[in-house]
Amino acid sequence: MKLKLKIWRQKNRNSKGKFEIYDLDNVSEEMTFLEMLDYLNSKLILEDKEPVAFDSDCREGICGMCGLYINGRTHGPEKEVTTCQLSMKAFKDRSTITVEPWRSKAFPVIKDLVVDRTSFDQLIQAGGYISADTGAAPEANSIIIKKETVDRAFDAGICIGCGACVATCKNASAMLFVGSKVTQLALLPQGKAEATIRAISMVAKMDELGFGNCTNTGACEAECPKGISISNIAKLNREYLYAKIQD
Repeated sequence: MKLKLKIWRQKNRNSKGKFEIYDLDNVSEEMTFLEMLDYLNSKLILEDKEPVAFDSDCREGICGMCGLYINGRTHGPEKEVTTCQLSMKAFKDRSTITVEPWRSKAFPVIKDLVVDRTSFDQLIQAGGYISADTGAAPEANSIIIKKETVDRAFDAGICIGCGACVATCKNASAMLFVGSKVTQLALLPQGKAEATIRAISMVAKMDELGFGNCTNTGACEAECPKGISISNIAKLNREYLYAKIQD
């Protein structure tokens, strides 16, 4: 395949960025998108040019590090895949591919395609945890939980924190991310200890960090690589209202 890559380049968070064009030949359809970027960087290094900075870690669709905005879509054109799982088969020969970093006030660009997503860590610190005694692991079956409840909690808990929901929302809202964490913990008995403060604390921190309000368009669910439902946002709203009444 021959490709024309239009990639965002930015030296640091204080400098102005711009798109640069790269022509790339002999791209295999068997490559993943990140392998294609590795191939580009190898070419740039041989030409004594600065390689493109981008995030990656596990490359197995688990860690959530590989968030890129590709041709106007978070993680690219395929549904429910991360960037590292995106196959070059999704693109046509001699096509132009535009690659950008996440765009959000809460996700400032560090360099090129790398953004600072520590704001998600701060949201978790605000309430996305449980209190538990240290020591030996408790008996797994000491607390009986209905399978239906466990399945719902698991469906919410598979969020990998990639930030696609924020990047695709026109208000850069983190409601789906926060909703998934709150739902997971609200459904399980281990999460009840902090239930009255969790939603209030996380929503307040979300506003403090510059995330926007939910747009109710469903774009976050449509672009989530794990297919997390916006019903978790409804659950977050219920938990928040209940907590405010109890407060």
